[in-house]
Amino acid sequence: MTEHILHPIPPTYDQNSRILILGSFPSVKSREMMYFYGHPQNRFWKVLAALFHEEVPMTVPERHAFLLRQRIAVWDSIGSCSITGSSDSSIRDVVPNDLTPILSSAPIEAIYCNGRKSWEMYHRYIEPDTGIEAVCLPSTSPANAACRLEDLILSWKVILPEEK
Repeated sequence: MTEHILHPIPPTYDQNSRILILGSFPSVKSREMMYFYGHPQNRFWKVLAALFHEEVPMTVPERHAFLLRQRIAVWDSIGSCSITGSSDSSIRDVVPNDLTPILSSAPIEAIYCNGRKSWEMYHRYIEPDTGIEAVCLPSTSPANAACRLEDLILSWKVILPEEK
């Protein structure tokens, strides 16, 4: 069943966040747990843990602390939409999120989109206002099962801070 849903999860960021990772819209599981990438088959947390050589954070407080420790802000491109379950392909009636609170209070150096739908929504609705190009990364979603974990980790290495 398709329903119009307001994004229920506030963004994660602080004044030290240097990169912003945008998903499209939270899955049913993420909405239930009230935090990003809550589906157990989503590889987001495994990818980030591998990149930063840390244990995979399992609880919401662990995940929140991990993101802030690594100076990562997380939110979604879409603020509300009509959606069937968790299917990005069913998304209609999009209202984008306003990134101003994050961009005005954190020194964001780059924006990365977790998957094509997030990037399309950012590019169409948000980039004209921010003027910041986003990098589209392969989705960590279980719907992108053709992409192996090892390949995701290689692709996502671009988010790592450059060695100075």
